[in-house]
Amino acid sequence: MGSTGTSMEAPDPANVRIITTLGHVDHGKTTLMDALLAANNIISHRMAGKLRFLDSREDEQERGITMESSAVSLKFQVMGRPDEERSQKTYIVNMIDTPGHVDFSSEVSTASRLCDGALVLVDVVEGVCTQTIAVLRQAWEDNLRPILVINKMDRLITELKLAPTEAYQHLSRLIEQVNAVMGSFFASEMMEDDLRWREEHDRRLAEKKDQLADEAEAAANDTDDFKEKDDEDIYFAPERGNVVFASAIDGWGFRVGKFAQLYSAKLGFKEANLRRVLWGDFYLDPKTKKVISHKHLRGRVLKPLFVQFVLENIWAVYDAVVMNPNTEKVTKIVTALNLKILPRDLRSKDSRQLLSTVFTQWLSLSTCIIQATIDVVPSPPAAQAIRIPKMLYPNIFDKNIQPKNKLEQDLFTSNFAPDAVVVAYVSKMFAVAAKELPENKKRPVTSDELRQRARDTKEAQDDSVSVSETRGPPRAAPESPPGVAPGEILDVSEESEIILGFARLYSGTIHTNSAIYCVLPKYDASLPPNHAHNVAHLIPAKVEGLYVMMGRELIPVESVRAGNTFAIRGLAGKVYRNATLCAPQSTGVPVGADPVQVQDSFINIGGVSRTVSPIVRVALEPVTPSDMPKLVAGMRLLAQADPCVETFQQQTGEHVILTAGELHLERCLKDLRERFARVEIQASKPIVPFRETAVKAQDMAPSKTPNAARGTIKGVSSQNLVTFSIRSAPVPDVILQFLLHNLATLRTLQQDSQIDRDTSGSSIDIISENELVGVQGDVLHTPNVRADQFWNALEGKCNEAGGEWVNICNRIWSFGPRHAGGCVLIDYRKDTTPLSLRRRLSRNHPAQSTDTSGNDVDFTGYVETGFQLATFQGPLCAEPVEGMAYFVESIDVDADGVQKEIVQNRLSQVTGSVISAARDACRNGLLDWSPRLMLAIYSCDIQASTDVLGKVYGVVAKRRGRIVAEEMKEGTTFFTVSALLPVVESFGFADDIRKRTSGAASPQLIFSGYELLDQDPFWIPTTDEELEDLGEKADRDNIAKGYMDSVRERKGMFVDRKIVQFAEKQRTLKR
Repeated sequence: MGSTGTSMEAPDPANVRIITTLGHVDHGKTTLMDALLAANNIISHRMAGKLRFLDSREDEQERGITMESSAVSLKFQVMGRPDEERSQKTYIVNMIDTPGHVDFSSEVSTASRLCDGALVLVDVVEGVCTQTIAVLRQAWEDNLRPILVINKMDRLITELKLAPTEAYQHLSRLIEQVNAVMGSFFASEMMEDDLRWREEHDRRLAEKKDQLADEAEAAANDTDDFKEKDDEDIYFAPERGNVVFASAIDGWGFRVGKFAQLYSAKLGFKEANLRRVLWGDFYLDPKTKKVISHKHLRGRVLKPLFVQFVLENIWAVYDAVVMNPNTEKVTKIVTALNLKILPRDLRSKDSRQLLSTVFTQWLSLSTCIIQATIDVVPSPPAAQAIRIPKMLYPNIFDKNIQPKNKLEQDLFTSNFAPDAVVVAYVSKMFAVAAKELPENKKRPVTSDELRQRARDTKEAQDDSVSVSETRGPPRAAPESPPGVAPGEILDVSEESEIILGFARLYSGTIHTNSAIYCVLPKYDASLPPNHAHNVAHLIPAKVEGLYVMMGRELIPVESVRAGNTFAIRGLAGKVYRNATLCAPQSTGVPVGADPVQVQDSFINIGGVSRTVSPIVRVALEPVTPSDMPKLVAGMRLLAQADPCVETFQQQTGEHVILTAGELHLERCLKDLRERFARVEIQASKPIVPFRETAVKAQDMAPSKTPNAARGTIKGVSSQNLVTFSIRSAPVPDVILQFLLHNLATLRTLQQDSQIDRDTSGSSIDIISENELVGVQGDVLHTPNVRADQFWNALEGKCNEAGGEWVNICNRIWSFGPRHAGGCVLIDYRKDTTPLSLRRRLSRNHPAQSTDTSGNDVDFTGYVETGFQLATFQGPLCAEPVEGMAYFVESIDVDADGVQKEIVQNRLSQVTGSVISAARDACRNGLLDWSPRLMLAIYSCDIQASTDVLGKVYGVVAKRRGRIVAEEMKEGTTFFTVSALLPVVESFGFADDIRKRTSGAASPQLIFSGYELLDQDPFWIPTTDEELEDLGEKADRDNIAKGYMDSVRERKGMFVDRKIVQFAEKQRTLKR
């Protein structure tokens, strides 16, 4: 294997591979990358596994976990197969190492978008964990070809002390578990395909029925059959070569084929046949020397081939080197394996080093991984033919999508010819210190340059002596010496951060200094580039620099060819997070070309799905108020450099940062202080979202409006000009769950109707930008109905709920908060045509104004505004409301009085009072029921050994969490504990659990939604039993009231709290 080159040009695109490492936290991804870097002579073999080269941040090294994805391009010389010609081929493998911690899962989604294959690492002892399932789903959705790497095999020998046969059973169970996860993805996709085919089939039958008179004739003529997909190639099987058994820390790894190659000649079998039987229940008959299956054992106790030929040999090496050190045995093993190991290494007292030396020669991890990558992962031309059609047409499910034009032809084939269209996808932006850029680094001075410098200095001195009578300065003094690189004299700007784009080139060849267009994610390819909507999303840029990423280093290159990943400079201020870069040919966009002339090269590959919603919100301010502009600029840089951070300014003026979790927040604050803002920052206590709702409880106070249904509130505007009645009621659970799961569909419906009505496009952007502020803390559900089926499905759910909800779908006026949420406004007036959102959103009916009273002013819009305000800020602590329905039963308008107000130009006072009256009516309606708070909840997975299990339970219980499941991993002493924990109680939880268990347990916290806290915040003891149990003072805290008061206090609202708690007790003040 050779070393890396500084050019990204491979001899052939078929010899390029782009892969990423995926897996749970601490399963060995970065250690595995070290072994590959050592094979490329980037780091020493002795340091591989200890250095963690790609963890380039200081806090990554301290904590021992990866926080940012790092890319590296490696070059390998690989001999061809024996059946092919035995020539050396040069392969370039672009690798991206990703974090495993759930807080940084957005880094995983940005990396997987750029890759064709994935190394999925699983710890052999811990098995399939939560993030393992998450990354397997990511690989499935992005169409990556996965390779399963079962890592930390040494733990089976040194920790669990399993015998080879037990280890074999453990491994086969583990592979079954991973395959069960893959099978579940396949099953859900099959069900979707089946449903989609049935709908399409029924539609075609209906069309034919119109043409052909008889239905039977239509069915007879329909020849289309449902074609089932084959699931054979989605599973991991060692005999297929897509499973690697490895120990990255000891530097070894193998596939079954390696041992088949070693033993085929010795046993007299064909290599291909032996590879098929080396894994599974196959045995070697000692008498006939033939391979037999378990059916022919006839009661004999034989070891499976995998145990006999593979595991026992590895166990023997560990036994001789680590478990029971024996120099003679080691020498025999080295001789038998024909390894070249120096005598001084054999005599080494460092057993781990000797083990690593033996294994790297016998079962080299880097050779195994690279060979598996070459065999399993397709090259860019092959991969793009499968993946690009899915990216361009996600709603077309045909297997064979043909390219429609030259642009698609180039993309499908990864064409890199000079006339090929240049298309690159930037998946994320990242920040690099200016001094880290290659052009700004100090260049080491060579010995020749030092000699030249000495000569120049001597000449300058001679000249100054010879012309000493002249007053002029020495000639050479002002000139900078030729050996100094431009970056050696550092300027102030080097303190700044440079924003680079992390991209993959799908077609064409991109050159430095060429002109390109940045197509932003909201660009609509169906409209022309000069359309008002598209103008803001098509930005010209110049390629200022191209770099190959080598972990923490960047290597400048002049050009990059299709099928490679690279870093690009020149997009700062133009691209926010992701974009598609386009140009008609490799020379870039012609000078003075109009976008319309080159629109054939424009394509929008789309955005990145975020798997974790940012939930931890913190308000920031600088210690020195004058540093505020620096903080704002720093936050803007941070939001661009981190795909899972949101930053914005609240209505209160606070600058807020939203992060995925506590660890993510720590990293963001450190980056702001040290890199982006470079000022001291004060962070508030984390602001956690709540939801407000109401339930029907047993002992509720009498209704506020006598002789009316509970929740009915009558509202009045100023001077009694407008009177209305609104009745609130909890939404049935079946409807609420449907709405919450399909919020994305509801937003899509409203945006589509907005596009139809408004061609300027600006309001569309406002909705989209507001989404990140309005839906903070919402769970990102995958919708289970399409936009065209939404209303029919909702109608079905309403009929299922029964009662007054039957046939109410056409009376739904609006959803809230922010027009898409778990609250519903219903027009329940008897004498008018109901205001129906369904009709308004249908393309045939423009937005209509329902004028109830025959005058010029329609007050219905103001009632809806009041509803939106009330649901956005509820009555308990101004948090969003969820699960409430508001029935507008009447709106009466005094027409004469309104006309008088119009004459006196006081209509705005009336409309304002209608909004506030409607808002107050909705809030009081909620309080008429039994109000409740809903807490944001983390689902928490903890892996702990039996001896610290009690301590884990203690920490969870102390923080008001509850255990929902515990499961023991077979063959180990580990328990997997699943718990639910309120987010508001979770800060410091990870540190607390590590301290209590001395680091033996570490939790993974994933936001899982909201859960009702079944306690009335306004409850006080009243009955004799309650007074006897709790006393008049109710010393036991009302938890819900505590949460409510803390939020009200933070927002500056009135808090009903006694200053003096126990007045009859004497207080002595100590100085």
